[in-house]
Amino acid sequence: LGTPQHTPSLSLPVLGIFLILLEAGSQKTSDCARWCPPNSTCVNATACRCSPGFSSSSGVIFTSLLDSCDDINECGPLSAVSCGKFADCQNTEGSYYCTCIPGYKLASGARSFKNESENTCQDVDECSFVQTTCHKSTICINAVGSYKCRCRRGWELKPGFQNKQPNTTCEGTCCHHHSQDLIQLVDTMLETPKDLETLSLTERHSMATNYLLGLETVLRMLAKAMPGASFTYASPSDTELSLMIQEHGDGDGNITLGQSHARMLLNWDVATGARDSGPTVMGILSSWNMRNLLANASLKLETEKKAELSKIHQSTVHGAQAEIVSAVNLVFLSNTNTEKLDSPVTFAFSHRVNPQQEETPRPRQELICAFWKSDNRSRHWATTGCRTLGTRNGSTTCQCHHLSSFAILLAHYDIEDPKLALITKVGLAVSLVCLLLCILTFLLVRPIQGSRTTVHLHLCICLFVGSAIFLAGIENQEGSIQKVGLRCRLVAGLLHYFFLAAFCWMSLEGVELYFLVVRVFQGQGLSKWQLCLIGYGVPLFIVGVSAAVKSHGYGRNDYCWLNPEGGFLWSFVGPVTLIVLCNAVIFVTTIWKLTQKFSEINPDLKKLKKARVLTITAMAQLFVLGCTWVFGLFLFNPQSWPLSYTFTILNCLQGLFLFVLHCLLNKKVREEYRRWAGRVTGNKYSEFTTSTTGTSHNQTQVRAEPGPSQDPT
Repeated sequence: LGTPQHTPSLSLPVLGIFLILLEAGSQKTSDCARWCPPNSTCVNATACRCSPGFSSSSGVIFTSLLDSCDDINECGPLSAVSCGKFADCQNTEGSYYCTCIPGYKLASGARSFKNESENTCQDVDECSFVQTTCHKSTICINAVGSYKCRCRRGWELKPGFQNKQPNTTCEGTCCHHHSQDLIQLVDTMLETPKDLETLSLTERHSMATNYLLGLETVLRMLAKAMPGASFTYASPSDTELSLMIQEHGDGDGNITLGQSHARMLLNWDVATGARDSGPTVMGILSSWNMRNLLANASLKLETEKKAELSKIHQSTVHGAQAEIVSAVNLVFLSNTNTEKLDSPVTFAFSHRVNPQQEETPRPRQELICAFWKSDNRSRHWATTGCRTLGTRNGSTTCQCHHLSSFAILLAHYDIEDPKLALITKVGLAVSLVCLLLCILTFLLVRPIQGSRTTVHLHLCICLFVGSAIFLAGIENQEGSIQKVGLRCRLVAGLLHYFFLAAFCWMSLEGVELYFLVVRVFQGQGLSKWQLCLIGYGVPLFIVGVSAAVKSHGYGRNDYCWLNPEGGFLWSFVGPVTLIVLCNAVIFVTTIWKLTQKFSEINPDLKKLKKARVLTITAMAQLFVLGCTWVFGLFLFNPQSWPLSYTFTILNCLQGLFLFVLHCLLNKKVREEYRRWAGRVTGNKYSEFTTSTTGTSHNQTQVRAEPGPSQDPT
């Protein structure tokens, strides 16, 4: 009863504190992740550790409930991370990565990397892209890690813009702008060659002459209106205009004007002129596209040049074919009297080298400096008043005593081959003799008269006349540059006609074979007047149409043959190809029919063997004539001399081949030759008759014996 009453009230708070501490201890023991902050993990159930890329203010491991794990900035200034040259560090939550700075990229093409050892950042050539951010009035210039845009030559900076910046924009000046518009207009016209293909060669060259004269007049007038300065404009089509303008009397001595295609060195007094007043102007307009108008233009050689080449090659020089290998350079001065200058002007023209050609010209080729000459009679390249000083590193230096439009030409000299000329003359003479013997044989030997003999007769007549004309008049001795004489046109027309007629008569032999083998029981074939109508009428129609459509296609500057310009050569090649193909079809059909007839139960062996022999001879004839003119297509090409030799040899053997095939291998013709020989030597006709009769009797006995038989010829 004496115990105090306040003891239970003190024990209750103590018990609560004890229970709270006990609960907290049980939480740490069971699950520490409930109080560890984000981006951390539990350590030994008593502490927390920040994840990689994060840290706390208390260190890596902490036990305080108030600590947190914050992201580590690996790209900061005090960081040990290094991305290497031309790269930037990019921080992310808990990590980082490296990227190349603008203007650079990884060689592998990847977008990012992690370590400095993986750094392969290299400069990006922004100017190599097809589409750049530079304005069309500027030129892209690549820089290390960047690029710049610079105004084109002849353009000035547009107000509000700075030069050599990525957004630089330029504009043309007053007179400069007119010159640029003029050049761009010419480029647009010359870049559409389809409009020019409809014009003839003479019309194209006449147009080129007018354009060059008009450009010279307009550019000289525009240049005099410009302030004194040097001016160069390059169009996107690689046409370049360079001008130098100075006030009258300000210059003295020699002066040089240059651009990427040409350079010119001349005396200032030459540019000024004695009577000219106002500013002195010097200009060069270089255009690659102008070659479209001047293509296939002829080159006129000086008499001295021909004599020099003849002495070097020990042979006659007939002419030259020219190939333009540089830009066409229009040179003009304020002095308009430039036909004969007081002092020479020196030029250096750059030219391109075709990768398929050798850099050093071949023995019959030469790089020469030529100018465009136009007069009342012709328009052509010429070298009078100019001499070529030398060629080095894709540039040829020239010196001229007059001004015009210049270009570097690769001249292919047509030098007569004495061996080929000898083979042609001797071979054609032998061929003409053999063809004449064939003609006499077909006319006088009666036992062989028939439709096939008629075909062979007219075939030999056409070849005889064509070969005689070829031997006597193939060379154009009177033709001038771009003007072919009437004699040469007539020779070319006759050659076209008679050689086409020869192929037509050859095709008629195939038709005769068709009637002999395929339709042997349905008629005797074509009559003589029908054969002549086809053999001479068809080529006459082809030549007549060709002459009416394009008469200037007959004759060339060097030879009297068809001009290949404009596809006129197809008026011969087309019909010949068609004839050869038709004959080939006929021969295949004939052989097929012969095979069928030989397999019959009771074949007519005599007639079939005759047809077989005729087929073989006709096929051999087609092969020789066809192959000859396949090589003949390259006859007048100076670069194909092996084919010219082949054609000449085959052409010379045609007469001999026909004589052997249709005369010497024919038994009836040989017997007739024996009779003629007997009359000439004085032997009696009866002796030859007895001899031939006995020979025929013996041959008949041989045919009657078993075994392979001799075909009748």
